[in-house]
Amino acid sequence: MISSFRRDPALYADVVGGVTTFFTMAYIVVVNPAILASPGTGMPFSGVLTATVLVASSMTLLMGLYARLPFAVAPGMGLNAFFAYTLVVQGQVPWPTALGVVFWAGVLFLAVSATPLREHVATTIPQGLRVAAGAGIGLLLTFLGFRSAGLIEADPATLLRLGTLDHRAAFLLVGLAIAVVLMRRSNPLAYLASIAAVAALAWTLGYEARPARLVSRPDFSSALLRLDIAGALSPSLIPAMITILFTDLFDSLSTFIGVATAAGLTDRDGRPINLRRGLIVDSFATLGAGLAGSSSGTAFVESIAGIRMGGRTGRASVVTALCFLPCFFVGPLVAAIPGYATAAVLVLVGLAMFQTVTSLGFDRIEDSLPAFVTIVLIPLTFSITQGILWGFLLHAVLYALVGRAREVNLTLWALAAISGGLLLLQR
Repeated sequence: MISSFRRDPALYADVVGGVTTFFTMAYIVVVNPAILASPGTGMPFSGVLTATVLVASSMTLLMGLYARLPFAVAPGMGLNAFFAYTLVVQGQVPWPTALGVVFWAGVLFLAVSATPLREHVATTIPQGLRVAAGAGIGLLLTFLGFRSAGLIEADPATLLRLGTLDHRAAFLLVGLAIAVVLMRRSNPLAYLASIAAVAALAWTLGYEARPARLVSRPDFSSALLRLDIAGALSPSLIPAMITILFTDLFDSLSTFIGVATAAGLTDRDGRPINLRRGLIVDSFATLGAGLAGSSSGTAFVESIAGIRMGGRTGRASVVTALCFLPCFFVGPLVAAIPGYATAAVLVLVGLAMFQTVTSLGFDRIEDSLPAFVTIVLIPLTFSITQGILWGFLLHAVLYALVGRAREVNLTLWALAAISGGLLLLQR
């Protein structure tokens, strides 16, 4: 092996890059089951954990072998919260039906990604609305982090109030401190170290029970292939399906374009290499997540860490995929980690998503108001759907009112009309 590295330095760089990417995003193995199997959803924790690892390992492997890109794939942050809290808990949609919605969104995403419609939709959606959707999701994740740490709780008079400050809030500060220090040092273990340290403290101080055992067999029975494909075709679920489609498309394009540009993985015209293949893998990650028993899969922006460490080809993704395989067997350990141990990670991921708001332009009200409404509605309504639909509708209407209707192309008018119709269906 060492001699192989000496003969092929690029192989060594890909291995180091792949391992680095794994450590920067391995937190999803803990966080995704904690969100999807939270109280009220009815989803089995062990089944979701197995689904999370299955999606991450198989789709990252496909990204490496088919798209030949150093991008890792796993269930995405934001859409897991949408799935659990908006669809299942708030919308009272049975989780098998919600998995069916994810599946059909993946089918639509595949259709878009495999045709020229992909580029047309990508250029049609205003940049401000793309940025606003990400920022709004960031606020939603931060809210979830604060709630799991007990900083926020419901109030019948004011809707929300400051919660009881107890050990959970203290552990939030500990988790943030550890993660921030390590992030400043560009340590790929920042998120994992934060979760592990808080969990260890909670076990040591007696706030939570230690895991009775550390490993177990993966659970391929409770969530895998449990989706309700037919039930997901209900007209009332079309808005959720479209929301997942567009959010997936936003996330994928933003990740591929942003990371590829920053890493120099572009062609002579500045376009990301193998973009079509990468988006096809992303669409399979959404479709496959519904089959596996998880919310949508997507390319992770954390892949930039591995690319900066030298991972430049699909071999890096193959290494990352292999790193996920042992995670199939750590169910008892992950299940013993308290929810508030992931609060710091939710806040920091929320911050990372929200910081794109700095690229928004506020000089024209017809541009800034739709973006602002999108950002605010997502956390206030606990629904990414509401933010995106109102954003599309307001953008077209305001442009027409200020005399810029000709700048709104037919596709965006169609999206605005569909958004208005879907909002009426929700009455």
